[in-house]
Amino acid sequence: MAHLGKRTRAAREAFAGKEDVTVEEAVALIKANVKTKFDETVEIAMNLGVDPRHADQMVRGVVGLPNGTGKDVRVAVFARGPKAEEAQAAGADIVGAEDLMETIQGGKIEFDRCIATPDMMPIVGRLGKILGPRNLMPNPKVGTVTMDVADAVKAAKGGEVQFKAEKAGVVHAGVGKASFDEAKLVENIRAFVDAVSKAKPAGAKGTYMKKISLSSTMGPGVTVDIQSATGNTTAAAAAE
Repeated sequence: MAHLGKRTRAAREAFAGKEDVTVEEAVALIKANVKTKFDETVEIAMNLGVDPRHADQMVRGVVGLPNGTGKDVRVAVFARGPKAEEAQAAGADIVGAEDLMETIQGGKIEFDRCIATPDMMPIVGRLGKILGPRNLMPNPKVGTVTMDVADAVKAAKGGEVQFKAEKAGVVHAGVGKASFDEAKLVENIRAFVDAVSKAKPAGAKGTYMKKISLSSTMGPGVTVDIQSATGNTTAAAAAE
């Protein structure tokens, strides 16, 4: 544990006094201070000027990261007949109907994304209290309630990321792996920030994007200049 403590202290010293840096600087700093043996995820946290308890201030959406997430996404699909076959052919890890519902009710949740055909929603609806808090509930707004299950499975496997504002108005997501090239991480981060910017709800008042932080799974965080994260001054102005 002492060795880990030294690593943590060294990383914190490297990050000390560095605030509102450019996306490029933040990515370089994070990559230089990853010392673990596993490939850490680069994570983004965005503090937004919204109160998700109000329907007109909810922020949610989906974005396809241009360079993927680097994560093996496990996909479950609620479907029957030909649609179930399509899902399996597209690479779904778990496909089912009532049997899948019972598995989930039994506490076995071995997937990262849940997709359903519209006719399956009466079954899926019974799982709201289980899937909802985990942000796994299929929703037509983010393309996970659809008849085109094959495309939905491929998108989930190919680096599509869902986002949803938590109670405090914070959006979290993984935007790649520390092993990614710096340019690819920067591209992913800007794509994610752009998607959240475009998801600004009608009820948002005042400053929309308040703070953006980046970190690796085990590392300290660093705040990023919002204008740098949006990639251009026009988008930054729109965020206000």
